[in-house]
Amino acid sequence: MKKTKSILMFKNALFLLSVTLMIFSCGRKTSMELGDSGLVEIMKKDVMVLADDKMAGREAGTVGEKMAAAYIKERMEKIGLKPGFENSFYQDFDRRIRSNPHATTDSPDDKVVNVRNVAGMVDNGKKGWVVIGAHYDHLGYGQEGSLHTGDPMIHNGADDNASGVGILLSLADQLQNNDITEEHNIIFIGFSGEEKGLWGSNYYVKNAQYNMEDVSYMFNMDMVGRLNSENKLAVNGTGTSPIFEKVLNDKNTMGFSLVFSASGVGPSDHTSFYLENVPVLHFFTGQHPDYHRPSDDPNLLNYDGMGKIYKYLYDMIMELDKTPDLAFVKTKDESQEAPRFKVTLGVIPDYLFDGKGMRIDGVKEGRPAQIAGIQKGDVVTKMGDVEIVDMMSYMKGLSSYNKGDQVTVIIERDGKQISKTVTF
Repeated sequence: MKKTKSILMFKNALFLLSVTLMIFSCGRKTSMELGDSGLVEIMKKDVMVLADDKMAGREAGTVGEKMAAAYIKERMEKIGLKPGFENSFYQDFDRRIRSNPHATTDSPDDKVVNVRNVAGMVDNGKKGWVVIGAHYDHLGYGQEGSLHTGDPMIHNGADDNASGVGILLSLADQLQNNDITEEHNIIFIGFSGEEKGLWGSNYYVKNAQYNMEDVSYMFNMDMVGRLNSENKLAVNGTGTSPIFEKVLNDKNTMGFSLVFSASGVGPSDHTSFYLENVPVLHFFTGQHPDYHRPSDDPNLLNYDGMGKIYKYLYDMIMELDKTPDLAFVKTKDESQEAPRFKVTLGVIPDYLFDGKGMRIDGVKEGRPAQIAGIQKGDVVTKMGDVEIVDMMSYMKGLSSYNKGDQVTVIIERDGKQISKTVTF
């Protein structure tokens, strides 16, 4: 056993050495100077390293997580960033995983894991701060949070969220080396523990080296690697500052079909900053059948699309730099209004859909929707007596049913209205 572990550690060390050599063999051109093809190639390399099987899914508290953090740190050093924490690129903290998730007291059977955020900064000598973030952890071999139903397998998380880290590093490169002294210090953070419940970002905002009121805004890139043929880009948090929608529209020179959501609360790291009264924007290219499955691999990403998103974000950062202090607006917390429900249809919603109804982006095997003959691409327009116009009305409709209930669901498919009987 010790010999096997030693061999594994040796192989991991060789992998990190090869990664380091790759980083330091790159030229000193910034991301923008590389041109479109060079930029895409660098982001692709970042994704391929982070989503390699040797990272074992980058689960928070594991060797794979620490290997990924080491890679991000090496990239930040090469770019020329200063350490994002006091004399260090790392911020370590411990989290207790209870053996009984319903327990309210500690147990000797609980597991304590060490979790690591990694950050670098552009120090412009200013009082104000801008935070650019992306989580780098994923699901390891699956289990909790995975939609995979077979034996444990490595979940590489190329889109979720090596894609966000790839864009983050390119932004860091350009903003560090653009020969411009911005009006804010800019910190670039790779959060860990996002998949466990925003562990890293929650810890960070409570232990930052500056006052949170000095943060002008926070950008969060989470799942930005699957820009579709319609160029749809979801942006959440647009209502958290009055200036956001104008800047997003004015700087949209890439032809994105933008889908806005005002709320600053959502299942990603921007929420931790919003709860500290920081304006936030979360960028997202949409769900897909590989979400939280072992098949979320680098070959499926749209790297040209990532390049477009990178340029879009850079232009917005430079435009927002002209505004010393962005006003913060508290938005309606849709997540708190969402009803609780005892049943599920067994589908993945299309969060980029901005039409009437709830369009389905994926159907889970053996669940009520699949058994009833509902398919990917169908739009749910009515459930029982409830008209479905958006996600909120869909959730409210679902909340009125119990296990064993039957309901007539009206879907739109190829322009036709079809009735399906669903048994929960």
